[in-house]
Amino acid sequence: MRARILLVVALIALLAACAVEQMRNKETILEETLKTYAATIRWGDMTQAIAFVDPKYREAHPMTALDLARYKQVQVTAYNDAPATPISDNEVRQVVEIGLVNINTQTARSIVDKQIWRYDEADKHWWLTTGLPDITRHD
Repeated sequence: MRARILLVVALIALLAACAVEQMRNKETILEETLKTYAATIRWGDMTQAIAFVDPKYREAHPMTALDLARYKQVQVTAYNDAPATPISDNEVRQVVEIGLVNINTQTARSIVDKQIWRYDEADKHWWLTTGLPDITRHD
């Protein structure tokens, strides 16, 4: 009887450890994703940044040649990100202030990008569900 109780306790501990490891893994993937996305935006490589955007969003809002041309007219000078805050088990919100300089006029400004990231359990991947930063806004 005592052996069964020890076995049940060991199984519960193992399951709890697996759940903690899975959560830590999801958080690690989120940290790596946000770090890589930030670096991609800092370098101004929007053709690479689009790969972070949720495929459903990309399908509904395809990037046009005009969109790409607009991104090429600015240089990113700052990417000040606040820590991501959970919305639900599989979604987080992050607010980022992005500094921009128009390469033609040398006019500096900043925008606030309110991002929502969704975790895809099947692919173990975080997707940006709000699209790339809207650089046409003037905050």
